[in-house]
Amino acid sequence: MDNAALNQETEKLKAKLTAAELPAELKTKAEEMIGRLALMGEGQGYSNEYDRVSQYLNWIVALPWNKATEDRLDLTAARQILDKHHYGMGQVKDRILEYLATMSLTRGKAEAGRAPILCLVGLVGTGKTTFGPSLAEALRRKYVRIPFGGLGSALDLRGQSRLHPDAEPGLIIKALKRAGSNNPVMLLDEIDRVTEGARADIMGVLVELLDPEQNAQFTDHYLDYPFDLSQVLFVATGNNTKNVATAVLDRLEIIQMPSYTDEEKIAIAKQYMLPKVLAESGLSQDNLTIDESIWPKIVRPLGFDAGIRTLERTLDGVAGKIAKEIVGGGSKQFHLTAANIKNYLPDY
Repeated sequence: MDNAALNQETEKLKAKLTAAELPAELKTKAEEMIGRLALMGEGQGYSNEYDRVSQYLNWIVALPWNKATEDRLDLTAARQILDKHHYGMGQVKDRILEYLATMSLTRGKAEAGRAPILCLVGLVGTGKTTFGPSLAEALRRKYVRIPFGGLGSALDLRGQSRLHPDAEPGLIIKALKRAGSNNPVMLLDEIDRVTEGARADIMGVLVELLDPEQNAQFTDHYLDYPFDLSQVLFVATGNNTKNVATAVLDRLEIIQMPSYTDEEKIAIAKQYMLPKVLAESGLSQDNLTIDESIWPKIVRPLGFDAGIRTLERTLDGVAGKIAKEIVGGGSKQFHLTAANIKNYLPDY
C-alpha cells in the first residue's frame, strides 16, 4: 500500500473521530492512537494495528456518552402500565411509584435521589425477569438484559485488554451500545447463578456496578476509559440470595416474590395470558370459551407449581390443538368443559 493510500485510511479515521461527540480526554487518546498508526507507514504490523485502531474507534463513537432518554414521571400512567403487564406485585409497584414521586419532586435539584437498586428474589416463573421491560416502558427508558446464569469470568462483564487478540468490550458496555442511551433499565438476570469458580471476581464487579460511589467511573478493560453508569437504573433478579456476596446484598433492596395461589393464576390466565396466547396462535376470543369450573384443572395439571410457566405452556398447547382443528376444517368455535378438557390439555 503506497503512502497516499495510507494517508487516506488514517484521514477516514480522523474524520470519524472528529464527527463523534466524545469526552475530550478520550478524543485526545484516540487522536494519539491514529497518530502512531500514521507513523508506522508501510512497516510490519500496520494492517493488524489499523484493524485494532479502527475497531476501537467504532466502539467509542457508537457508545451513548451523552445520550439519554427523558423520564416519564407520570404516576398514573406508570401504574397503568405496570398493572397492564403484571398481576399483583404490589410491593414492587409501590416501590417504583415511590421512587418516581421522589424523582418528580427533586428533578433538577442537587438533592435528586438515586434510583433504588431492586433485587427481585423468588422461585422460577414468578415474574422476576418480565418486570424489567415493564419498568422501562413505564419510565420510557430503553431496556437491556444481561444474563448471569452460567457466567464464567469477570472479564465477560468488564472486557479484555486490547493487548489480547480478538479483545472486545464486556457485557456492560455492549448493553449500553444496544440501548443507545446512558440511562437504560438494565436487568442483571439471575445474579445467583454464576459459576462457583468465578463467583468472587464477578461479585467484585457487581459491587462496583451497583455502588453509587463507584459506578460513575466504571472502567471496561477494552475501552480503558471510565463510563458513567450512575444514571442506569439497575434491577437484579435471583432465585435466592445464598450465593450472592454480602457486599452485593448490602447495595440491593431485596423484594421477595411470593408464589402464586391458584386464584391468582386463574386471574393471570384470564386477564393476561389467554388473550396473548390466542393472538400469537392466530385465534380470536370468539374461537374459544372456557367453563369457569375447569380453570383449576388448567392451572394445576401436574400438581402445585409456584410460577406460571407451566400454565403458559398448558394454554399454548390448548391453543395449538384448537388451531390445528380449525385449519383441518373442523369447528371454528370451541367451548371447553369438564367433559372435553382432557382432549385439549397437553400430554406431559
